[in-house]
Amino acid sequence: MKRDAYGLMTSTDSNEAQRAFENAVFGLAAHRPSTGVAIQSTLAADPHHVAGHALKGFANLILARSELDEPAVKALVDAKAALVVRGGGTGDERTLAKALEAAVEGSFSRAADILDDGFEDRSVTFLPFKISQALRFMLGDARGMLRASTRAVARLDTGTTARGFVLGCHAFSLEEHGRYAEALAAGQLAVALQPDDSWGLHAVSHVFEMRGDTAEGIDWLEASRKAWSRCNNFSFHMAWHLGLLHLERGDHDRVLQIYDDDVRPQQTDDFRDMANAVSLLWRMEQSGVHVGDRWTDLAEIAHRRKADTTLIFAALHNLAAMVAVGDRDGAVELVSHIEAKALRMDDQGRVAAEIGVPMAHILTGLHAPADRHMLERMVANLPKIGGSNAQRDFFVLALARAMASDGNNVGVSRIGQIRQQLKADDRLFKSIEHSVGMSLPA
Repeated sequence: MKRDAYGLMTSTDSNEAQRAFENAVFGLAAHRPSTGVAIQSTLAADPHHVAGHALKGFANLILARSELDEPAVKALVDAKAALVVRGGGTGDERTLAKALEAAVEGSFSRAADILDDGFEDRSVTFLPFKISQALRFMLGDARGMLRASTRAVARLDTGTTARGFVLGCHAFSLEEHGRYAEALAAGQLAVALQPDDSWGLHAVSHVFEMRGDTAEGIDWLEASRKAWSRCNNFSFHMAWHLGLLHLERGDHDRVLQIYDDDVRPQQTDDFRDMANAVSLLWRMEQSGVHVGDRWTDLAEIAHRRKADTTLIFAALHNLAAMVAVGDRDGAVELVSHIEAKALRMDDQGRVAAEIGVPMAHILTGLHAPADRHMLERMVANLPKIGGSNAQRDFFVLALARAMASDGNNVGVSRIGQIRQQLKADDRLFKSIEHSVGMSLPA
């Protein structure tokens, strides 16, 4: 039995496998493109590395693609088989396998609970902590993220290898609750302790964006570009934040350059890359920027994936891309798949029922005029889509634009009042207000 550098107890007897697995955990924390290779190296050195199989399974599930369900199930089978070979393995390994089983069954929330509860007395054990944070992020469970990160931070000491990474997660959780001063301090400390902590860098950029500190946000992201440009496709997301900040300044040429060079340098179909691109192009068009043919590759990818409702957050961004190019048949088909998903009782089925279907109708223009109660319900349910406040702001803005198109100034005003609880007023929302001849009270 070995305790790795990040506090996980494993049953491997291979030093090579342990080193490779520690590299995989570091890669996960730092969003490095080498993570997958490190997992492969772990399993090559020790085919019965339980945690290696579990991490492989979670890595497939977090990509939220229907075709990766089978590899995730295979990883679970392999993890269970490895536990048998290792005589039941360690308690840590059994907890990871149990959580993966819940996630494979469609309950990310139960999987996160299993991880948090299973490591309650050792909450700074980094891998289960980070996986739980990732699952709760996809669920929009900011409360659960903050609860876990607060507990972990309370147990940090100077000898904790992942101290900076844990603080980066805590900074993000604080930011999502609007506790911006605390988030800024925690994020800056995280990066000082661990310069490779791109999640901490990311949390600080969120603070600047949400407070409307545009110049500081741009300076922060440009100064840290060397660090975040080493990331996997998370670098595209960091560039997305940079693009939003320049859009707020009205520097449209710079936004288009960032889009082409940094947000969409590759025509990938990863849902996170699609979300970056779709939401930034939508904002640009709403701001009066001509985006040329940049919607084309997004709409083509969205059309190919129109039957995939693994993650409602992803499906709604695909829907927006098809609507943008007038692919009505594809959009109608995707809406029908979201409606079918809403009949299921797993996590994403409930998300589809509570917010996916009504938001799909908004994006496609099929919505009925909303009364105040409907607006309140939609905004209250919006976090369940997952992602961050900044990412979900795309849906808030789309909802406001739909209300403005109906001439519903009361609806726009109410959305603005709710939005101001977390985000400083900005150019785009002001333009939506002006389109219905109104402005919010100070």
